Amino acid sequence: MSAYHTPIMVREVLEGLNLKDGGLYYDATEGGGNHSFAILEANPTVRLIGTDKDGEAIEEAARRLSPFAGRFTLHRADYKNFSEVFEEEGIDKIDGFLADFGVSSHQIDDVSRGFSYRAKEAPLDMRMDKRASLTAEEVVNTYPEQQLVRIFREYGEETYAAPIARRLVKAREEKPLQTAGELEALVELALPPKMRGAACARKVFQAIRIEVNGELDGLRECLVSLIRRLKPGGRACILTFHSLEDRIVKQVFAELETACTCPKTFPICVCGKKKEIEIITRKPLTAAAEEVAENPRSKSAKLRIAEKVQA
Repeated sequence: MSAYHTPIMVREVLEGLNLKDGGLYYDATEGGGNHSFAILEANPTVRLIGTDKDGEAIEEAARRLSPFAGRFTLHRADYKNFSEVFEEEGIDKIDGFLADFGVSSHQIDDVSRGFSYRAKEAPLDMRMDKRASLTAEEVVNTYPEQQLVRIFREYGEETYAAPIARRLVKAREEKPLQTAGELEALVELALPPKMRGAACARKVFQAIRIEVNGELDGLRECLVSLIRRLKPGGRACILTFHSLEDRIVKQVFAELETACTCPKTFPICVCGKKKEIEIITRKPLTAAAEEVAENPRSKSAKLRIAEKVQA
């Protein structure tokens, strides 16, 4: 196992993908290549395409997957641009895909990336793609107060979004915030005393990270398009780590599983909507207790699986 990133629910993902001999699979978020390694190792006849917008992740994945040379290709790209990657590869349909929406262990542990509120001196960066221009520092120091309130409330589901944003704007008038420690301390002071303490800034950091990386932008549309690229019997395995993404995945699955949406009073269907998938996991799978004990970051993971049906 690579030390770069600890993959989550590998066994469940492999079972969920239900690998087919000679199949073509897509790992939408390489994160160092460990899930891809497991896929290629599990069936010596399958091929794989992987994407990640983090250049370091692609470099590590290339190293990690080197024993399977000739059976995989990697692209430094956002998975939301998968159609461009598929076109470049000359691919129309795939037999399955994995999308792991979590931040990688490496991104969290690398202090220079600024993802963790525990790294006090870390710069306010949070970019998954270092080529991107927007950073957490820009969000924190330039966004209007009401925009910060919206981000904290919508992306972080933070109850105290308004007082946190108000204190932040007041503080930056005296001195721009530059480190994770400064932001964490500010958030803590904006909260009622009973809410202060370890991890009290977690929701704010999540909200800023989502904004910086546009994690929810176009997610629904991307998932619908990607599922429609599956061959009949192909599987979609999607790992989420917070309720915002999981809700979108759940809604997409429900929409694509639903056939006719005409009112029940209509004698015949006029909408023409067809059932596109069969949901395999009515309730999302979660990591086993043993895995959570070994890797606490797996505790919040939810895995949803669906299978494409015959059109």
